[in-house]
Parts: sequence; C-alpha cells; structure tokens
Amino acid sequence: MNYKKYRIPLMVIILTSGILLGTQIQKALAGDNLFENVKKFNDVLTLTQKFYVEDVNTDKLVESAINGMLNELDPHSVYIPAKQMQAVEEEFRGDFEGVGIEFQVVNDTLTVVSPITGGPSEILGILAGDRIVKIDDKDCIGITNDDVRKKLRGKAGSKVKVLVLRIGVKDPMEYEITRDKIPLFSVDTHIMLDKQTGYVSVSRFAEKTTEELQSALNDLQSKGMKQLVLDLRNNPGGYLNQAVQIADLFIDGNKKIVYTRGRRKDFDEDFNASVTSPFENVPIIVLVNRGSASASEIVSGAVQDWDRGLVVGETTFGKGLVQRQFPLSDGSSLRLTIADYFTPSGRLIQRKYKDKDKKDYYMENMDRQDESDGENLEHKIELDSLHQKSKTENDSLHPTFKTSKGRIVYGGGGITPDYFVKSEKLTDYSSNLIRKNTFYLFALNYIDRHGSDIKNTFGDNLAKFISSFELSDTDMKSFIEFSKGKDVKFVEKDFDTEKDYIRARLKATIARNYWKNEGWYSSLIPMDKQVKKALSLFGKAKELANIK
Repeated sequence: MNYKKYRIPLMVIILTSGILLGTQIQKALAGDNLFENVKKFNDVLTLTQKFYVEDVNTDKLVESAINGMLNELDPHSVYIPAKQMQAVEEEFRGDFEGVGIEFQVVNDTLTVVSPITGGPSEILGILAGDRIVKIDDKDCIGITNDDVRKKLRGKAGSKVKVLVLRIGVKDPMEYEITRDKIPLFSVDTHIMLDKQTGYVSVSRFAEKTTEELQSALNDLQSKGMKQLVLDLRNNPGGYLNQAVQIADLFIDGNKKIVYTRGRRKDFDEDFNASVTSPFENVPIIVLVNRGSASASEIVSGAVQDWDRGLVVGETTFGKGLVQRQFPLSDGSSLRLTIADYFTPSGRLIQRKYKDKDKKDYYMENMDRQDESDGENLEHKIELDSLHQKSKTENDSLHPTFKTSKGRIVYGGGGITPDYFVKSEKLTDYSSNLIRKNTFYLFALNYIDRHGSDIKNTFGDNLAKFISSFELSDTDMKSFIEFSKGKDVKFVEKDFDTEKDYIRARLKATIARNYWKNEGWYSSLIPMDKQVKKALSLFGKAKELANIK
C-alpha cells in the first residue's frame, strides 16, 4: 500500500482531532466555561468596534472590562495601567532617577521644600526654600507639578541646569545638577525620645525597609536606646518578605511569624524567625491606627501573639490578603489576591468584604465608632451598638484565639490593640488649614523674614530649637489673618480648642525647613497622646515579655 498519498490528509485529521481533544480537555479542566466566556467577550468587543454608532477606544473598553471583572472579587485585587507602573515600581523599589528634591509650586513658583538626603541637589548645596525660576535656561514660572517631574527627572548621569533665587542672596545662582538614583526612604525618622527610649517611624514596607530599619536601630542603640517605640501608624503595608524580616528582628528562636493559605497549594507558605538579632530583648511598643494595614498587621500581630511587646493605638485596617503582581504584555500589571495570611496564633485579620462595594468597604473603617480609650490587655470586644449584633454574630465575625501566654485575641477585623488610644480628630478649621496648605505657606513666609535670626540663634542645634523656640501670640494672629487670605474662614471656637496643636504644627513646619523629618517629628511628638501613652507602658511591656 502506498502510504505517502494518505500522509497529508492523515496528518490533518490527527492535528484537528488533537486540537479538538485539547480544547475539550481544557474546557473540562476550566470547569466554568472559561473559553466560551472569552469567546463571548471577544465577540462583544468585535461587534462594538465594528457596528457602534460612534468610534470606540477599544483599549479603554478592555481596561473598563478588566476593572469591572475585578470589582466582583476582593477589594485588593486591582489592575494597574502601564502609565502608572513606573510610579508603583519606584515606590516599592525605593528609588527613582532625578535631581532629588521635594517640591511645591507656590504662587506659580517652583519651591524646594527639602533636598532629599544624599541626593545630588543636597550635595551641591541647594536648600529648603530655594525658588527655581529657570530650568535649562527656560523660564518655569507657572510650571505644573507634572512638568516639574518631566523636566527634573531623567536618567542617572544626565545633566540639567537650574537658576535659583535664595532669600538673603542678592544674585541668582545657577547650578548644573547631574541626575542620579534618588532613594525613597521608608523609615521617615529615628530619634531618641529620652535618654533610653528610641522612636522609629516606618511609612511603608518597600524593598530596602529592613536595611533602613536596621541602620536606624543601630544608630539609636549607639545613643543609649534601651527600649523602642515602633510607629506603624498609617503604614499601608507592602512587601510580605519585608514584614517577615522586620518581625524577625524582634522575635527570637524559630517562632512562626506568619503563614499563608490559598486555593492553590503552591501559595501555602510558613514564615518563621531565622536570624539572631541584638533587638530581640529590647522592650518594644508598636503604635498602630486604622490606617495600619497588611504588612503592618503582620508585624504587630506577631509581636502581640508572642507576647513580645504591647500594641497601642486603634484597631488596624484589617487586610489579611496576599497579592501577587502579574505583568501583562503591554506593560500594565494585574495585582491579584492569591492567599489569606494568618498570624502565629491562627488569626485571619481580614475584615468582611463580600456583598460590599469598595467605597463602603474603605469608608466603614474610617467611620468606626466602637472604641474608647483604655486598657484592653484581655481584648474584651464590646458589641457594636450601631449595628446591634447578637453575641453569635459577633463571635462569628471575631473568632477568639490565644497568645503564647493565654491572653485572648480576636480575628476577623484587624489587630485590636492592647491599649486603645484614639487618634485626635481635627476640627473643620484645622482640617481646612491643612487642606489649603497654609501651614507651609505661612512658614515659608516666616522663614523669609526671620530665617537669619533662627540660624544665628540655633545654628544646627535642634534640641535648643525644640526647647526654646516659640511662636508669639502676635505670630499666631498673623497666621490667622494670613489664612483668611487663603480662603480659610476663622472659627474662634475651633481655634481655641486646637491652638496648641496649631502652634506646634507651625513650629514643626519651620523646624522641617532646617532639620527635615527629625525636626518635624521632634516638634510634634510632645503633643502626641498615643506616644505619651506608649512611654508610660514600658514596665508592663517588660513584664509581658519577661525582660528584666
């Protein structure tokens, strides 16, 4: 028999059969008509593009469809368009390339708020308060924030010229800045609160956060730190591995820090302490609030579950989901929830999100009314009087667990602190002052007039500034009048309630001009009642952790 004449038809039959069989197997494995649904979507998109009454932007339609699909999942699975990916990557990588300034456009003029530590602008001597009036010989009065980034950011090694006006200096100064990698720090500041208490504020968990924190802790220890306040308030989280490494700095042995469980077994992971750190026996108090989420809750949950220290502040956000970022072909990305994470005691701290839209999910956290200041070491959760939950409902929403010493803790709704201390809620007047940027604008004006006196009186001595500098009543009246000119209506009752805070924030804004974040935090912390409470609790923190 001549098999050659049947070869091509036979190959076609085999290939077709294989494709059909493969398709059917894939359909069976998908189990939810995945391929029919993909085909349906493609048909709708094609028909819309071909027959709709007006021209359509298919890219926009597809992105809208993706966002609509993700709205059916949890609130933390998101689509990130390609144009936003650079900023997202910079934030988590912890650097970008540019000249290294924090800036504001004030009265149409590009104004340096602060040169970034270690960046090329700081090295050249550009100062806070400098006004940049030309970029590469072109006037930049009236420049927008986006244009500032476009003109001043660029590849490391490239150059840009800026013309600077400085108060007290007669002639403009020209700088040629060589762009470089600019660090984005996640440790906002580290300072000594007294002779033995260190304080560190961590704003997010990025690629280099553990490295930054270790450096800060080493510096504080060299200055005599014997106990630590770790501030994770308003820290939205970040990398899981950074949360594990940071918790590991304080937790000894091979103790579990966190574990994840997903629908797919390959996303199940256990993370244990593995390194020996000199900070494992340092008494610690962690500050949290309703803006502390994700990685912040992993660290505070591990500290609490192992009775390693105390958690002070407000119940945290309640985000117990792990996301993985999947790059897409056009440079965009899908950040998809792949697992739940659990604290060492077994707590899932994720708040309920099903049957809620995203806006309600986020807003309910800010509107929470069920906490009042006081000790909560046994973690007795009161019923929410606003919703009148039954005991059975409350128990199902907040299942109980036990710490290493048998204290009751709860899951299903964030990390509940050992001591509730509510954040101060600002009056409408103070909120409007902040919203209208009046603190910075007035401080800039004040420094223009009194900067030489401040420099001559305090030099580089922040401690002297903190103890001696005060804004006068005349200064405060000037601030009120200045704010009226910025469309902030004066409310005498609100001002009387918060005048100490307003005065302290103005002082902090001035201090930041000379001492950056260290000046800001050092000025405001004496007004911070959550920090004050933490300082009073180290005796109990030591007792709980068996530290002598």
